[in-house]
Amino acid sequence: MTELDPALDDALRSFAGPGRILVALDFDGTLAPLAPRPGGARALPEASAAVVRLLGMPDTSVAFVSGRALDSLVDAAEPPAGVLLVGSHGIEVRLDDGAEPLALDAAERDRVESLRRALEEAAEPYAGVWIETKPAGSALHTRAASDDDTRAVERDAIARAEAAVEGLTTRPGKGILEFSVRDATKGDGIALLREHVGADRVLYAGDDVTDEDGFAALGAGDVGIKVGEGETAAAFRVADPEQMAAALAALADARASAGPAARR
Repeated sequence: MTELDPALDDALRSFAGPGRILVALDFDGTLAPLAPRPGGARALPEASAAVVRLLGMPDTSVAFVSGRALDSLVDAAEPPAGVLLVGSHGIEVRLDDGAEPLALDAAERDRVESLRRALEEAAEPYAGVWIETKPAGSALHTRAASDDDTRAVERDAIARAEAAVEGLTTRPGKGILEFSVRDATKGDGIALLREHVGADRVLYAGDDVTDEDGFAALGAGDVGIKVGEGETAAAFRVADPEQMAAALAALADARASAGPAARR
């Protein structure tokens, strides 16, 4: 069994106590090992089992908070009934009553199309580079490209995108550079989820640079878990998705042990 840092184990036990909790989780690199292409990512069985256990407990909400477009997140994560979803870094949301439609005006739709064309022109000369179209923008994927090609195509993509479209939001990540005509973050998504479920405490776990926005939205009594290496504002760290699955299992055990005391 994967062992957790004693400090994290203590924090999970405290977090699992009385009150309403929200467990918000990134998907790629957190619940699922990173895959060369988004379509190949799947949550570890141990992580999925822990999520299902948590969903069955009183006053416990679970959400997936991802940079993926909402449709892509649903396809890859296959979320169990009851999981709340935030996609496109907070731009798309699916709560208890279904997805809220993302309504772009005509000017935004034109900007999205201009952005797509600019990025495809930048990516065309490079092997292992491809463009993913999202509801409010596009993403440049470079995970299969060489380091030199990645640096070159990212410079070209930024220059072309900024020349084609004003006021873009740009977000770097692991093997990905994202562009959007709207500005929202995972922190915005967590704030919305916290209010929606009336959470007393929030746990957020993620592995990438964009997850720092999620950690910044946490406060007293909350728990932030960084998955993998890199600088972070999260108070705790696990090595990989396998250890994150163990942390979720430990949280489920602690929440179950709290029994009726965990209910309001």
